[in-house]
Amino acid sequence: MYGTTTASAGLRRQAPGAGASRWVVLVVLCLSLLLVAVDATVLHVAMPAVTEDLKPSAVELLWIVDTYPLVCASLLILFGTLGDRIGRRRVLLLGYGLFGIASGAAALAQDAQVLIGARALLGVGGAMIMPATLSILRHVFPDRRERALAIGIWSAVAAVGAAVGPLLGGFLLEHFWWGSVFLINIPLMLVSLPIGRLLLPESTGDPDGPWDVVGALMAAAGLFGAVLGVKRLGGGEPPLDPFTLLPLLLGAALLVAFVRRQRGRAHPLVDLRMFARPAFSTSVGCIVLAMLALVGLELIAAQYLQLVLHLSPLQTGLRLLPLTFAAMAAGLLGSKMLARFGPRLMVAFGFCLTAGSVVMLTAMGGRDNATLLLSGFVLLGFGIETTLFGAYESMLSEAPHAQAGGAAAIGETSYQLGAGIGIALLGSVMNAAYAPGPSSVPGVPASESAAAGHSLGEAYEVADRLGGARGAALRQAARDSFVHGLHVTLLVSAGLLLLGAVMALRLPRVMNCEPPPAPGPAAVPAPREAADSRVSA
Repeated sequence: MYGTTTASAGLRRQAPGAGASRWVVLVVLCLSLLLVAVDATVLHVAMPAVTEDLKPSAVELLWIVDTYPLVCASLLILFGTLGDRIGRRRVLLLGYGLFGIASGAAALAQDAQVLIGARALLGVGGAMIMPATLSILRHVFPDRRERALAIGIWSAVAAVGAAVGPLLGGFLLEHFWWGSVFLINIPLMLVSLPIGRLLLPESTGDPDGPWDVVGALMAAAGLFGAVLGVKRLGGGEPPLDPFTLLPLLLGAALLVAFVRRQRGRAHPLVDLRMFARPAFSTSVGCIVLAMLALVGLELIAAQYLQLVLHLSPLQTGLRLLPLTFAAMAAGLLGSKMLARFGPRLMVAFGFCLTAGSVVMLTAMGGRDNATLLLSGFVLLGFGIETTLFGAYESMLSEAPHAQAGGAAAIGETSYQLGAGIGIALLGSVMNAAYAPGPSSVPGVPASESAAAGHSLGEAYEVADRLGGARGAALRQAARDSFVHGLHVTLLVSAGLLLLGAVMALRLPRVMNCEPPPAPGPAAVPAPREAADSRVSA
């Protein structure tokens, strides 16, 4: 079952991008992913410079940060399914062009509104690029064992991009103005466009029936509302606030209507029958749970390192780097682990390892313990990437080739929703455990205690204003309360991860590498033709 058979080897020779060129295709796809992953985090370190130069309001500042991920998450299904219809390479190349144009507009923005608009266009370009890379990878690597290796490299590159973003941004800001963090995309896109056009094979899904434009818009609007509401909850906004509740309700209503519409169509935009396959639906659930735990923990860990241990932003980034390196290692080893242990054991092991690392990190206290943090972050990064790798590979392998773009979009949307829900849920747990501590310090006025209960940063500001013994007592109480809240949040996260391990037991026990039926000559498109590929795995 794990061997590469003669039939599957023949299939690889017939597929577009076959032979050594399919690995060149993988390099091109990884470069595409690297650009999108870097752009998602590179702006973080540039925000102080942007604020000083453009003088955005508080609302504008929030939208400068959130517009890119919000728009990208909303449009993944739209462009993923569009690629299945008109050609995945075509959508990817259009995404390259739009990404380059939007990068130039962002770099040269003279006011906050222009920068927000440019970030929105970057989100559109990212939504065109992300699902296309995975669906083309699915097409170019029909053999599951090779595809697993390719997905491992792909996921390792994603981890590199997320880590490199802040470091690259910091380097550029040391030598140039803040717009340089966007300007670097343009030469890379100018190179990627002709190389992608020359080397990437075209593929489409099932062309029968019209593309459901109304359904695509419903999915985009529904996801926009849902992700916006979740992000506002994660930012500490009250659940009953109209600007939080209304997007959530409208988004949920549109998504329910979208599902009902797809079930009633002869040629649905997304074939919801994929969710009837236990491996597919379980993989999607595992991605959501893994991201739910990871993103919330990373946010709280960064606050702990800076506000409790008083490390600088650069020192904080360096402390978190082992997590990224461990994730890269897990991605590169993922294909061997999957072949050896199978999806069920691999994903369950990843969840359990991550849960164990999270419980280990509850030993964090008010003093720096570099060895504990290093060990915990290494195990956390390796465990979570093991989980994500196994879940992504199983999800993509379970999806029919005709729905590869839609399946990739569902995976990426699950990733984004899990991240948003994680910040909202674990942030709420953290706040509930933290708030009582600073509010009960003797001698501190009620108004000041209430302000200190919002966050550790505000508590420090209030303590500095009070000064003396009261200020010192408030600072110590807030610090101790934050560490207590961190421990509670870690334990809740460990419980969610163990729930994911139980969920993973629905995945297949072994990695089924049986080759698909060899396609006939008419089903194999030339690399430069936009034809319908019937290769499936």
